[in-house]
Amino acid sequence: MTAIRTATRTQGSELWKRASYRPADGPDTAPDAPLWQAAQVFRLITLLYAISYHIASVPFYTHQTLSWVVVAIMAAWSGVSAVLLSRGAVPRYQVVLADQIVAIGAMCATRVVADHAWYSEHQTLPTTLWVTNAVISAAVLGGPWLGIASATLMAGVSAVVRDQINWDLWRDATAPVLWSVGLALGMATLTSRRAQAQLEHAVKLAAAAEERERLAREVHDGVLQVLALVSRRGNEIGGPARELAEMASEQETALRTLISGIREPVDVGPDVDVRQLFATRGSANVSVAMPAEPVMLARARAKELTAVIDTALSNVARHAGAGARAYVLLEDLGEDLVVTVRDDGVGIAPGRLEQAEAEGRMGVSKSILGRVESLGGAATLDTEPGQGTEWEIQVPKGTPGQ
Repeated sequence: MTAIRTATRTQGSELWKRASYRPADGPDTAPDAPLWQAAQVFRLITLLYAISYHIASVPFYTHQTLSWVVVAIMAAWSGVSAVLLSRGAVPRYQVVLADQIVAIGAMCATRVVADHAWYSEHQTLPTTLWVTNAVISAAVLGGPWLGIASATLMAGVSAVVRDQINWDLWRDATAPVLWSVGLALGMATLTSRRAQAQLEHAVKLAAAAEERERLAREVHDGVLQVLALVSRRGNEIGGPARELAEMASEQETALRTLISGIREPVDVGPDVDVRQLFATRGSANVSVAMPAEPVMLARARAKELTAVIDTALSNVARHAGAGARAYVLLEDLGEDLVVTVRDDGVGIAPGRLEQAEAEGRMGVSKSILGRVESLGGAATLDTEPGQGTEWEIQVPKGTPGQ
């Protein structure tokens, strides 16, 4: 449990660091970079509004010189914070924290530069519009919850400074406006970060799939061909070489199964097109026939059904005899899927399956019948010595995504 907690904290800190800081060299490629840059344009526009509001209001202040000092501090901070937040050259959370402090300080200064008759009926000195920048910065940094928390703090300070603590939202829209901004910008930030994460994940999956396909081609063109040749020549020579041929055949089958798994399409959705999985099972000795339309099945059920087919094909390679071919047919009956695996090999002698199970070889009873039963389906075996073997497997599709 301790290890899990430690890993979680480490991952969380890394995400926070990525969201709030970037190296000084190179462009900012973070998904929220455009939001930070747009927010600073808004900051400079609101500064112009705050200055114009101050020019109109300064004749009514009791300490006009001090009010100009406060406005100068606001202007200086607007420029510094705009540069720091847009470039991200320093940890942004530090700038955002300072942003909250400056906004609160500017609002509290209203009580010093104006009398009660003025500040109780008008905006605070920095104006609600300029104070909104602190809420925007918090929302872009930490998402909707941090944005709403900052909005609540700013609305609360404004109400206390103006002695206007009431819930009449129809008369004073300060709190609703700040809450809306914090929520909207926070959601936009989360959406952009999630979209970027999904894009990066998709790129990694595509690169991994390409590399796996390359390795599969190399193995198929080299090792598999050698194993197939050893198996074929060993059976032709006979005698002690037959045992070597059987071993080569087993390894060829296992390697083909591994390659099939490597070539399975990379997909993170709940459902998968069974045809894509079955198509990878085709080879020089295995023919696969499928419907033209997609055959969608829950991922877990599709993997179980594919494992059944792999076992049947493995049995063909091991026991059907040299040169035996296998044929796989996939049929979509609407609510059920029917898969037929047939070979033209030597067939199975009467009592052979019971003997194999007694000897501890559970390929048929567990890998085929057990899996089919777990899928809620049924499997039928039809075989005669010299007539090949045919499996008919019928399973319900089940509920999509389950």
